[in-house]
Amino acid sequence: MRRREFIAGLGSTAAWPVAARAQLSTVPVVGYLHAQTQNSAEQSLTEIRHGLAEVGYFEGRNIAIEYRFAENRFDRLPSLAADLVRRGVAVIVAPTATATFAAKAATSTIPIVFLLGGDPVEQFGLVASYNKPGGNLTGATGYSTELWAKRMELMRQLVPSARVFAVLVDPNSVGAPRATRDSQSAARALGRDALILHASSKDDLDAAFAKVVELRSAAFFMQAFLLISWSDYIIALAARHSIPAMYPGAEDTIAGGLVSYGTSRANIAYLLRQTGVYVGRILKGEKAADLPVIQPTRFEFVINLKTARTLGLTVPQTLLALADEVIE
Repeated sequence: MRRREFIAGLGSTAAWPVAARAQLSTVPVVGYLHAQTQNSAEQSLTEIRHGLAEVGYFEGRNIAIEYRFAENRFDRLPSLAADLVRRGVAVIVAPTATATFAAKAATSTIPIVFLLGGDPVEQFGLVASYNKPGGNLTGATGYSTELWAKRMELMRQLVPSARVFAVLVDPNSVGAPRATRDSQSAARALGRDALILHASSKDDLDAAFAKVVELRSAAFFMQAFLLISWSDYIIALAARHSIPAMYPGAEDTIAGGLVSYGTSRANIAYLLRQTGVYVGRILKGEKAADLPVIQPTRFEFVINLKTARTLGLTVPQTLLALADEVIE
């Protein structure tokens, strides 16, 4: 299960028979608001459907889903969210922070079930607390307060000579302040200097990596948000400049990154299924305000030995023993 495919869409109902569409007009309609493309998340939506099925809901039978995709144009999200509100959907599913904020701005009454990579309480201010969200929002998050500290500790063991931990952040993302604060705090605790680099375009990425090269003894980290659009390019830049980099998800290490630490793929699948369960429970009458935000419970550490050898790194046996997966 790919982290960046947290939720996905399947096609529209346009090709369904007329009789089927008439029948669906009498069943609950769920709105699905996504910042990316329809093709990017088929596998993820399968997990959400499993969750819906657990509570007795099946698309095309006793539930309909209205899909809205922004096609990577975030500026379209507000109008798409408003369209779902006009459609009178019973629940809105919003799989990213940008989609969630657009849905929240569009309605204060329709329940919203989110799926985030960040902290919905302190970082985003979307809910009052994890246990009692309040308002019309709840959902799941892959965020843990320990992630930055754990990633930097693992990198310290892998590259003990790195005195500077460079952290790439998109200053335009809602998660930038929290990523900046948490990474700086984690670096200081390990006696390392944290250098925050900003990037929101390909040119910015090139400039950021050039800066890290100048530092020489540096390791590289990044805000997960950046990998939604630039994962392949970031991995390629790290390889080109021989920079040891820590990634937030296993799929990045599998694609050639050095190491990753984040919510496990199995746990991501669980969070997706629980998103579907929450939608069903709301349709049955429960209130979003009373449904606790679901948090990750399992994490995974993945090492790419081929990339390590290319960088001239020897992975300590202690780290190999800790790894959940080692790519030869």
